[in-house]
Amino acid sequence: MGKMDAVKRILVLQLVTIEFLLDVAGYAFFWFFKYKGLVEVQFWQKGDALVIVIYAAILLAFFLAYGAGKIGYLRSFEIFLSKAFSILATNLISYAQLSLMTGKLITPKFILVLTAAQLVFSLIWSFAGNAVYRSVFAPRDLLLVYGERPVDEIVEKFNSRKDRFVIAKIMNISEGEEAILEEIPKRYQGVVIWDIPQKSRNNILKFCYSKSIRVYMMPKISDVIVQGADVLHFFDTPILLTREYPLTFEQRFIKRSIDLFCALVLIVLTSPIMLLTAIIIKLSDGGPVFYKQKRVTIGGKVFKIIKFRSMRVDAEKDGKARLASKGDPRITPIGRFIRKVRIDELPQLFNIVAGDMSFIGPRPERPEIIKEYVKTMPEFEFRTKVKAGLAGYAQVYGKYNTTPYDKLKLDLLYIENYNTWIDIRLMLLTLKVLFLPDATEGVEQGQLTALKKESEEDNK
Repeated sequence: MGKMDAVKRILVLQLVTIEFLLDVAGYAFFWFFKYKGLVEVQFWQKGDALVIVIYAAILLAFFLAYGAGKIGYLRSFEIFLSKAFSILATNLISYAQLSLMTGKLITPKFILVLTAAQLVFSLIWSFAGNAVYRSVFAPRDLLLVYGERPVDEIVEKFNSRKDRFVIAKIMNISEGEEAILEEIPKRYQGVVIWDIPQKSRNNILKFCYSKSIRVYMMPKISDVIVQGADVLHFFDTPILLTREYPLTFEQRFIKRSIDLFCALVLIVLTSPIMLLTAIIIKLSDGGPVFYKQKRVTIGGKVFKIIKFRSMRVDAEKDGKARLASKGDPRITPIGRFIRKVRIDELPQLFNIVAGDMSFIGPRPERPEIIKEYVKTMPEFEFRTKVKAGLAGYAQVYGKYNTTPYDKLKLDLLYIENYNTWIDIRLMLLTLKVLFLPDATEGVEQGQLTALKKESEEDNK
């Protein structure tokens, strides 16, 4: 399996490198034959090389940030979106660079032609690359080991990626560890550990590690917390330290500076969109333009979040807090559109300026909904260790209808592994998520409170 993984990485690297070099070559062509002559300063070989290297470096940075090279890992359309955003961002920056070099706004015609050609090629290459990968490498046969919790949910998740995984067999832990350990080496390229007791989980994990068999394990809350721990070497045994404050003073200062700068710039840039949206909402039914609602941020502090109103004025006339569901009749026609493209979230830029929210962080919940969650899942309050955010791990890597328990684990992954680069990368990835339809779906009917059984099993 180790050799096979090496072959996979080589194939992916070759596919990504070919496209990357062709993108850079396209830019080099337009530089030599269209743009170089517009620059008054004389460029020689080293100067030409520098311009092309700068373009390549910017494109590579965006490729890495968006995960544009994850052939075989992401779906074909997701790969294309990653490449599309990388190309658009790089070419926009390059256009600004060329304009500065010439001292005026140059014609965008050639950069637009280059962008169109790169996007068409990326679309074809993304689907072709994934097709080649899947034709060469079959999905992994997996053994799923579970406990008392029904397996339908996790099986459905793995079945959604049949290009990568096949649940070949399912065994309950009640069949005995010995029988499971005998079964693992027979034909499986991996083991999925679901909701089994800690002792059994440790034994299976160590066995697979000793046999060089990969394990897909659903982490418990304690696993996520420990993942972000610092390793100390005071003594002759390693010590893991989990700190009382997830973010240091320096991290909080940098995070706040980025929030203020980006929020103010976006308020200026999106002000025409916000003005037009406000007018349309007002004309549609005469109701208020904005919707203000109490939400909870860092330390349990309550603030009023501001959004464009997307539901009827009497959406919660009974006073009961309810999450939006699929096909929710309370959502107005214009509201359905602005929710789909996330325009309803734009007024939260003012919450960010006020300091109640950050760009990246756990989404703020309503106080009454948090109380419902905490009744069955006390760990839900861990999300308030940092400032609430416009978007976070749960929005980028989850869906609108991801269960509260899984959202909690995603948010804790962000909190316990925080650094400034993660914030920047999540801000970039949030743009891509807007184009994925399953990210804006409502919750299933009845999905309001956390699952008590999940929390109990996690604490066993």
